Amino acid sequence: MKTIIEPFKIKSVEPIKFTTREQREEILKEAGYNPFMIKAEDVLIDLLTDSGTSAMSARQWAGIMDGDESYAGSKSFFRFESTVKKITGHKYIIPTHQGRAAEKILFSIVGGKGKYIPNNTHFDTTRANIEFTGAEAVDLLNETGKHPEIRADFKGNMDVEALDEFIAKVGKENVPLVMITITNNSGGGQPVSMKNIRDVKEVCKKYDIPLFLDACRFAENAYFIKKREKGYENKPVLEIAQEIFSYADGATMSAKKDALVNIGGFLSMNDENLAMQCRNLLIVTEGFPTYGGLAGRDLEAVAQGLEEVLNEHYLQYRIRSTEYFGEKLISAGIPIIEPPGGHAIYIDAKRFLPHIPPHQYPGQSIVCELYLDGGVRAVEIGSVMFGKYDKDGKLIPPPMELVRLAIPRRVYTQSHIDYVAEVVIEAYKNREKLKGYKITYEAPMLRHFTARFEQI
Repeated sequence: MKTIIEPFKIKSVEPIKFTTREQREEILKEAGYNPFMIKAEDVLIDLLTDSGTSAMSARQWAGIMDGDESYAGSKSFFRFESTVKKITGHKYIIPTHQGRAAEKILFSIVGGKGKYIPNNTHFDTTRANIEFTGAEAVDLLNETGKHPEIRADFKGNMDVEALDEFIAKVGKENVPLVMITITNNSGGGQPVSMKNIRDVKEVCKKYDIPLFLDACRFAENAYFIKKREKGYENKPVLEIAQEIFSYADGATMSAKKDALVNIGGFLSMNDENLAMQCRNLLIVTEGFPTYGGLAGRDLEAVAQGLEEVLNEHYLQYRIRSTEYFGEKLISAGIPIIEPPGGHAIYIDAKRFLPHIPPHQYPGQSIVCELYLDGGVRAVEIGSVMFGKYDKDGKLIPPPMELVRLAIPRRVYTQSHIDYVAEVVIEAYKNREKLKGYKITYEAPMLRHFTARFEQI
């Protein structure tokens, strides 16, 4: 089999700034040992997130010039709406400026004190928007998905039996909707099988509860189904995606992921009354229903990106390049979530730094070392991002302590990834020298964005 190459040519480039370790030591200290607070120009390879960091195509840039900036009834909206409807099959399409805006609108209407939103695993903004309303975000990941070292095809699946038991326990009237995140970001970028989506839908039908998707990475999930689930190997990815959405009553999406754009999102659904309420709130918080907080040119870019992301040559390259990165780390003995997911590699910080306990944030120690040693920016997904406190102020850690290296779409080449692997391997060789951190400042919600740390 020949080498899988990037299915694109590079037309425009951006220079990278090189820094010394001494410079990075000062930069990290100034940032309070939080990579979120580092200026982007001081980062060599930026794997903080794959959200909004994609390189757009020539046709997307052409769409930028063709965007219709009419306040109401823009032709760019109707192209956007038509493309989203083709993929999702949903009746009502509401544009938003990004995914968390869609979440804010949806959960402001269906959430509230005493309500519960089950998910395979909520990501940070989803959880925050649910909990901001007084509702409770509940994670029901399958058992295999909680063990990074176990290899399985669909570790992102929801625990269907646990979902059934949970709804019966709290009462269906207290569960306004069930959500599935595809792929499961907090669970290691792991895919969800079509069978699992169908099984969750059956539980929802049993209790007459709507099923929504967090569809940020729907195309990557559809490609995993094509490669791993029996009966789908010969189906086009578009048809697989359409079947996924057919089981859902609605969806939120950050277009900054699988629509290959730098800004944008949408909320889709089949319920006319709910759509009316969402549009009313959209007008107050985002904008008119045919632009929803976006410029017409952004709607054009999203529509084009949603077509490009379903190209199977692109998806083959995307999934294989992430797998290639993971294989290099595994061959060096580095513990990661296996098998590699779609958009990122997740280092298992518990096994990487067993001498640092969760309350000293081993993942934060790793992300700081990656920046110091090689100028690589990653993000902690563990007790900093998802940890809570009990009534005595003691940390309640999440099940896993992870470091995510999220790969922007169409941005970095194989040599960039090889360099990052070398940085991670070097950090692993020096792991016994790494120390824990303590938080010196934190916000009451989404603390990982602005927290400040000191080394212990």
